[in-house]
Amino acid sequence: MNETMADDTEDVELDFAADEQERARGSTVMRHPLASFFHLFFRVVAIVAYLLCDWIGKNFASCFVLIITLLSFDFWSVKNVTGRLLVGLRWWNQIDEDGRSLWVFEAKKTSRGNNTGTEAEERIFWLGLIVCPLIWTFFFFNSLFLLKIKWLSLVVASISLQVANLYGYLRCKAVGQDGQPPDSRSFTGQHLLQRPDIIFGIL
Repeated sequence: MNETMADDTEDVELDFAADEQERARGSTVMRHPLASFFHLFFRVVAIVAYLLCDWIGKNFASCFVLIITLLSFDFWSVKNVTGRLLVGLRWWNQIDEDGRSLWVFEAKKTSRGNNTGTEAEERIFWLGLIVCPLIWTFFFFNSLFLLKIKWLSLVVASISLQVANLYGYLRCKAVGQDGQPPDSRSFTGQHLLQRPDIIFGIL
């Protein structure tokens, strides 16, 4: 009897190191490698194309069409595919029964074993979403100071496409953190200033 009780109360060694290694592997494994690739592909190629066209300085019309086409593909893929797969966020516009235009922002509840991306994919998503508009902003001031008016129009159009997705996903992020209804439209730029953790917490 005493031997049985001793066996039952014997300490069990827990392998915490193995658990940590498993979690580390899970955070670096790519669940959606194709989505991660195309999340960066179109916007990076557009930046490279702009640099090459700016240096060569020939056939502005072809450069304009090429870059806007690339960024349009990027806008569609980020808005409809990579945001949903990599971070579980999505936003869109819909028309209600009264004919009013409503913007809807949703954040998927995080749970263990869900189909969203890993920590590495989430970092890729947010870095690509934030860094690329900053690069286009640099191009804007460069074109402005050098008085490249025709290139300035291209940069403004590029910034608009990039910032639209960034703003939409920041609103989705705020909805997920604050627990607001998915169709809440009370989020403003002032909300971002009051909640800097929304931006810095994702980096």
